[in-house]
Amino acid sequence: MPTLLQINQICKSYGAATILDDATCAFGSDQKIGVIGRNGAGKSTLCRIITQHEKADSGAIIRNSALRLSYLEQHDVFEEGETVIDFLIRMTGKERWECGSKAARFQITHDMLDDPIQNFAGGYRTRVKLTAMLLGDPNFLILDEPSNYLDLSTLILLENFLRNFKGGYLVVSHDREFLKRTCDHTLEVEAGKLTLYPGDIEEYFEFKELERAQKQAYNQGVQKKRDQLQAFIERFRAKASTASRAQSKMKQLEKLNTIEIAHSMGSVRIHIPQVEAKAGVALSCDDLVIGYPEKEVARGIQFDVERGKRIAVLGNNGEGKTTFLRTIAGDLPEKAGTFRWGTGLKIAYYAQHVFSRFDPEDDIYAYLMRESVGLVTREEVLRMAGCFLFKGDDVKKKVKVLSGGERARLLLAGLLISKSHVLLLDEPTNHLDFETVEALGHALRKFSGTVFFISHDRTFVNLAATTILEVKQGRVLRYPGTYEDYVYHLEMAAQDEEVQASREDNREFKKTHKETLKPSSGNTHPKKDGKKESPVALKNVKERLAKAEQRFNYFTEEREKLHEEIRKNPFHFSKERNKRLKELELSLKEAEGEWYAVQGELDRLKGV
Repeated sequence: MPTLLQINQICKSYGAATILDDATCAFGSDQKIGVIGRNGAGKSTLCRIITQHEKADSGAIIRNSALRLSYLEQHDVFEEGETVIDFLIRMTGKERWECGSKAARFQITHDMLDDPIQNFAGGYRTRVKLTAMLLGDPNFLILDEPSNYLDLSTLILLENFLRNFKGGYLVVSHDREFLKRTCDHTLEVEAGKLTLYPGDIEEYFEFKELERAQKQAYNQGVQKKRDQLQAFIERFRAKASTASRAQSKMKQLEKLNTIEIAHSMGSVRIHIPQVEAKAGVALSCDDLVIGYPEKEVARGIQFDVERGKRIAVLGNNGEGKTTFLRTIAGDLPEKAGTFRWGTGLKIAYYAQHVFSRFDPEDDIYAYLMRESVGLVTREEVLRMAGCFLFKGDDVKKKVKVLSGGERARLLLAGLLISKSHVLLLDEPTNHLDFETVEALGHALRKFSGTVFFISHDRTFVNLAATTILEVKQGRVLRYPGTYEDYVYHLEMAAQDEEVQASREDNREFKKTHKETLKPSSGNTHPKKDGKKESPVALKNVKERLAKAEQRFNYFTEEREKLHEEIRKNPFHFSKERNKRLKELELSLKEAEGEWYAVQGELDRLKGV
């Protein structure tokens, strides 16, 4: 495995804050690496230095001459009114057919290529950028928070792409499930240093806990020895006859040092002040219609939600999840029908980029104390601030100097401490590291009030949700299965769409190249050297082709049978069935590859 990238003693500081300090590491050609670390640890800085978007203060990035690096831009790089195909051709210089072929891998159909990119939701815009990235034929990728703002369908598509990518990559993400599914190595950025572990994120956490336990045991042994030496010194140093021995023990004591133990993973604990638990209906929707003055988004919304439930509002981007949350929050008027909250409920609404409640001259502590309305103690306020990375003197920072991510965290902390009976949370996990994400999930699980939330973070949804509302095709309906069922069916849908897009791409390719694909005329099939191929060789290849086609048809039929079984009983989740389906998909790809190879051999023999 050749080394494509070496990070050699990189240092980077911003003012007095040291981000990277003598950071050193090397990445191989097929390593799939998940990058983890606390907010502000330097993950994005490392990516920008590697991609030459930023310069290091010292040190070097050594690139193998074989490296073909590609970087997924976080910001949109589209021009006003630009279509999908225009963007892909502009960014890559490739032919239209080649752009369309790669776009089909991300379920961007031929009909969508001439649509303006501005018409697409964020998930499809990311698909377009992924297509451009792949057209450069890279062998190493840098992806900085690619899962942010992606709906679950696009996230599954991205996972499938990364798992099948023939090369290496660095993926920065706070989505633990995403890293677990896509990465076989883990790179931690901590205290300015880089630690590359040859295992996935779960294995790395186990290793860290074992290492921590070993350090604690060592430190306990050191402390016991120090206590013994100190007792000896105190007892004998005053006597002339034993003073020299006591002096020797003092030197031994000076050499005994404990090992510094870093802040442990999973140590974040969030406590949401409890509210009075009551029975009854929290929210009742009666033929509710939601949308905007110029556009209806969903209608016929009809359900009741009991108090104490934690409802995940799920669906693809652009379907209306935020519109629904804004409506029941009173931030957007309903178009028709009614909704009604239970009597005496205090409602709190969290939406990113909505900072109207901030006074720029407030400091963090003053804001949180005001949001707590005097119902919690000073210690609880400081504890909540610490959970969202405002520790020590940070609480004295003015709101006006905070970054967008810091403001989002402060807004969420203030909402959680407000002792509201109902929490409405729109993507609360963005800008949080996964320790805080999981701590928030556990805290909401224990919360006695009612929660509605939008999130595509599977770990968080699994931890927090008791009920699922699906927003899809103009409806908001209670999903009858579990979240595991929901994810499973999206994975199956993604596989079906990928196959369909591939078929459509093949049809389009054949139509575009119909002249070059026409079989040559004549009864003979000359080889490249002008000699006729022997009938025996042709017969052998045809027999192999028939067998390859038979295998392909068999696996296709088996997959269809399994899909039919799923359609008949869509809400029954089976790990065994899921495993069998994945095995069939793999076998089908292998059979298809074999068929293409043998067909190509036959075409060469025929001189096609």
